[in-house]
Amino acid sequence: MHFNIYLDDGTGERLTQAAQQAGETRNAVIRRAVQEWLDRRGAPHWPEAVLAFTGEPDMPAFEAGREQMRPVSEDPLA
Repeated sequence: MHFNIYLDDGTGERLTQAAQQAGETRNAVIRRAVQEWLDRRGAPHWPEAVLAFTGEPDMPAFEAGREQMRPVSEDPLA
């Protein structure tokens, strides 16, 4: 699939320099950038540090305080 994009002169020059430094074509750099952008916008994912977190040993479980909460009223703003 082919697309035309228009960049301001400064951005175009920066792209050309970055592509040359990477030893790639501008099209390859743009293609990779779009792929990475789409991947980030896909299903959200948590960083590995968050996924691996097992909690703090001295902290009670979150659900332990649920019994002390007031019941939900019909009007959530009441």
